[in-house]
Amino acid sequence: MTRVAFQLQIRAELLDEYLERHSPVWPEMLAEIATAGRRNYTLFLGEGGTLVGYYETDDDAAAQAYLAASPVAARWEAEMSRFFHGLDGRPDQAATALTEVFHLEDQLAASGEIPTPATDNESSAS
Repeated sequence: MTRVAFQLQIRAELLDEYLERHSPVWPEMLAEIATAGRRNYTLFLGEGGTLVGYYETDDDAAAQAYLAASPVAARWEAEMSRFFHGLDGRPDQAATALTEVFHLEDQLAASGEIPTPATDNESSAS
């Protein structure tokens, strides 16, 4: 599995409309994202319109190719492109990729450590 994170910058004057467009996203676009093989797709909004996205996939190149050929995704991205600063191309293909520097489960597996999560009783008892 591959974890992918990306960053985009939303135009401040369009932020409210951008949020409205995602509440909810078109059902046919949701289906295309899932069919492309992206899972756990999440968007986070930061200060000043900084948008960070995250998803997991088994084959990111295949997911990208599927969405690039999708008429539904092309229509969605055409409508969404005006919301972003500094993009050259479709938002789903031109976003700035982020480099993963830490993943808890990977490091735990490499170390051979398997911690036991605290229960509510253990964490509140003192």
